[in-house]
Amino acid sequence: MTSGIDLGRPTSGDVIDLITDDHRRFEQLLSQLRLATADRDEVRRAFANVLIAHGEAEEELVYPVLRRKASDVDAHDIEHGEEEHAEGNEALLALLELKGTDTQAFTDAAEELSNLVAHHIAEEELSILQPARTEVSDRVRLELGEKWAARRNALIDQDCGAVDNVRRIVAEAEKQGLLDDDE
Repeated sequence: MTSGIDLGRPTSGDVIDLITDDHRRFEQLLSQLRLATADRDEVRRAFANVLIAHGEAEEELVYPVLRRKASDVDAHDIEHGEEEHAEGNEALLALLELKGTDTQAFTDAAEELSNLVAHHIAEEELSILQPARTEVSDRVRLELGEKWAARRNALIDQDCGAVDNVRRIVAEAEKQGLLDDDE
């Protein structure tokens, strides 16, 4: 587990706000990852825990509810979100498997991860979260927020961003056909 980096520990709130708060946290951590003056290894571990916990909790708890309750969020949007999670996790694994943090390979892997995460954030906020904000009741969004936050925090406590766990998640995504073999 990482120390000294705020991973956020929400316990309640509108699930859409909690998810977008995490998106802003991703952007901050990725910015730190690009700084030569940062402890890139610590930032990489923190980012891994937040990214994996966020996505796993979202796919387990949030996406299924939104698929049922938000008519403007179609199954394709959800499936595409899951594919983008898998691509981000694959890029995260490549970053985690690098030995050093002061190499061109690290810089390239961080850039690839940053690009994938930025793309996913934009699409998810526009095509999934924005429609859900108006189509899913406040009560359901608050209930989901509490469940999502609890699951996310539990996963962080389990060090879900550890390289072996990320390897397992990426292997499972490959088995499910979420990763394009051509990329």
